[in-house]
Amino acid sequence: MKTLALAAALAVTALAAPSFAQTPAPAAGMAAKISVETTPIGDLVKIPAAKAALEAALPQITEFYDQIGTMTLAQVAPMSQGALDDAKLKALQAEFDKIK
Repeated sequence: MKTLALAAALAVTALAAPSFAQTPAPAAGMAAKISVETTPIGDLVKIPAAKAALEAALPQITEFYDQIGTMTLAQVAPMSQGALDDAKLKALQAEFDKIK
């Protein structure tokens, strides 16, 4: 049931969501920190370890990548009907912090 609710919420959101500016590229020689707050989902899925962590925590998100790619996980969370709660965001951030 949560999957259906998430699907409905994300579908509506994708239609109404404003376009968000792209995250600026890091300075030369500096790695960008992956963040649930600031890294767009479209950028997360380009990093194999981040994509794997995301899909392990929230398998149903794969069908929405094209609709929520410009949004961050923190922006999607309120629309996920509880599927992406604060605990899951914190767990994902802990996984992202391990990625070099």
